[in-house]
Amino acid sequence: MKLLLDENLSDKIVPHLLDLFPDSTHVKAHGLIRTDDIVIWTFALQHGYSIVSKDADFHQRALVFGHPPKFVFLRVGNCPTSRITSLLRSSHLVLAEFHSDQKASILVLP
Repeated sequence: MKLLLDENLSDKIVPHLLDLFPDSTHVKAHGLIRTDDIVIWTFALQHGYSIVSKDADFHQRALVFGHPPKFVFLRVGNCPTSRITSLLRSSHLVLAEFHSDQKASILVLP
């Protein structure tokens, strides 16, 4: 599973995930900072990423359009980068099951 972290998450998270989620990246690495959500959505679709964000707009888009791409909604509010890193790492198996589920479009992580 390849994760595309949205700009509302730190790009410093990515190196801590690569052992579990190879080829994951951040929108910053692709010049997608301050870009419309549709551009990020299309990029993820074209490159096989699942979007990870705290942005409710992606949640709405996933509800309306389904997948691909899949969407991981982090409902964590303002918290340290280490908390988000730990959440994603500890949810590795849940994320793998979500990725395999042909019907699921959205995964909400608290």
